[in-house]
Amino acid sequence: MRNKLDKRGQVAIYVIIAIVVVAGILIFFLTRGKVTSEEYPAELGPVFEKYQACIEQSTREAIQLVETNGGRVDAGQYVPGSDYAPFSSQLNFMGNPVPYWYYVAGNGIVKENVPSIIDMQNEISNYVEENLAKCDFSEFYGVYSVQKGMETVKTSILDSRVDVVVDSDMLVKKGEVSARKVSHEASVNTKLGKFYNIARAIYDKEKSDAIFEDYALDVLYLYAPVDGVEIQCAPKIWLTRTVFSDLRNALENNFAAIKFKGNYYTLNNKKSDYFVIKDVSVDESVNVLYSKNWPTKIEVAGNDIDDELMIAEPIGTQEGMGIMGFCYVPYHFVYDVSFPVMIQIYDGTEIFEFPIVVVIDKNVARQAELSNASFDNGADYDLCKYRNKQVEVDVYNTALNPVDANISFSCFDQRCRLGETRNGVYRGMAPTCVNGYISARSWGYEDAKKLFSTNEENFVELIMEKKYKINVSVKVGGSALKDTALVSFTNDEGKIVSAMIPGNNEIDLSEGNYEVRVYVYGNTTIVIPAATKTQCATVPKTGLLGIFGMTDEKCFDIKIPETRIDNSLVGGGKSTIYVLESELQKGNMEVNVNSMPRPTSLDMLAENFETFESRQAGLRFYG
Repeated sequence: MRNKLDKRGQVAIYVIIAIVVVAGILIFFLTRGKVTSEEYPAELGPVFEKYQACIEQSTREAIQLVETNGGRVDAGQYVPGSDYAPFSSQLNFMGNPVPYWYYVAGNGIVKENVPSIIDMQNEISNYVEENLAKCDFSEFYGVYSVQKGMETVKTSILDSRVDVVVDSDMLVKKGEVSARKVSHEASVNTKLGKFYNIARAIYDKEKSDAIFEDYALDVLYLYAPVDGVEIQCAPKIWLTRTVFSDLRNALENNFAAIKFKGNYYTLNNKKSDYFVIKDVSVDESVNVLYSKNWPTKIEVAGNDIDDELMIAEPIGTQEGMGIMGFCYVPYHFVYDVSFPVMIQIYDGTEIFEFPIVVVIDKNVARQAELSNASFDNGADYDLCKYRNKQVEVDVYNTALNPVDANISFSCFDQRCRLGETRNGVYRGMAPTCVNGYISARSWGYEDAKKLFSTNEENFVELIMEKKYKINVSVKVGGSALKDTALVSFTNDEGKIVSAMIPGNNEIDLSEGNYEVRVYVYGNTTIVIPAATKTQCATVPKTGLLGIFGMTDEKCFDIKIPETRIDNSLVGGGKSTIYVLESELQKGNMEVNVNSMPRPTSLDMLAENFETFESRQAGLRFYG
């Protein structure tokens, strides 16, 4: 019996020992990554503290990039705009490309690019991972041995801070002393999460209710001729450039006045309530910015881009209408207006900003809910259905030979295809319209159009300029081009034809007057060092002083990271010439420009652009 009890006691002891060993192993693996500054030897502290500083610095840099890039560390691929929609995928804001959250792409397709919290967390993690690989321990070499594994970073964005956990097996030795740490944590105080939530609330309100389009429509009707009647017998005329300039100025001033209900704005001044968006309540400062210098599309239906005048013709002066006894000028102009708006949420130390494009299409705000479809509200009234006027259109080339072309007629915001010419003549029906445009299009010719009022006229002639394919070559300083050249030809109507050499060196030109610009770009290495810009904003004072209109100026710093310029202007020039058809028939053009010093600094680059304006470009046609 005693032997059995002894054996049982021995077994129990072995079991206890095994449990202790397993527990010890578990404790070791569970706590091996939780080493604190008290757990590793003090003499190894500088190395671990250096790595901790690298984590915190990389996290702060990533947060600043995310805040100033609309929620992105990297602005991403640049997608250019077009004549239809002059907005690229990014807004150049104070030299910093900020991706749009909403814009109309160059092909007219609505694009939405709103980052989520998870997107921002992933971008911060990726940035920290990439930069921790560059953490410099060279100051410790010779004294310490530092071994560090690959980093895996996990980021959490909260309202008042960003937490980062870095998994990286780090072993540090100094003589016989060593320590290992596999998990490293950092917490950075920031309002990124809070600012982003406010930004999303503003964006979601804009998305659902088109709040900024409502303000833009009010500005359009107040500062530009849209609808009205004037009692007079002379045409009513506006200078197009003045109308557009006034509209840009009004948009700039009115959008700067927009505020949001919250702690930073008190609704005591009833005259200012118009500019307060009450459905979005915020407890931080918010700016809504538009600059008249930003890419802006303003078009009037029925007018070409470069038309100098907007004309409304009088009614009552026509034959047979004298019985009225008076004249009046009705006008109705239809506008397409699109422009960027930058929304900024900020306090005294931080700023989060994102841009969107505000769209007015044919005097109507865009549809509130966004979709990935072409943006065109259309029109309820189809003018093209009512063709009640017989017209004749004769089309010739410059040699007065008939040209077969497609004929269309534009009236305000609608364009009707009428048909094709036969032996250069179209006879058919067209809608009745005052100050419409008759247009002809034919392969191998420049489009031709002419002002044509079908209520008074029934015959019009159009002359079409033949286009010739031209091979363009460039010489710089008398020698063959070794770099890249952009050659552009702008005619008197503002149409631009460009060639990029080498690559696309064939263009179509017709006889006419052109401004020729040649830009030669070469490889350079110009480094724009990191810089800090201070931006200030005027905000109401807190308390009673704010009620009486007193303001404070709050300033904050924007850090711009180091930038490299790999291609710069190294040659070029410009000239104005009249190109004859006989020269175009030769088929080849050689452009000669002077070279410039290859810039190595921003000052030299600026000097090259100044020099460009005084340099001439020589052109030679040959067969």
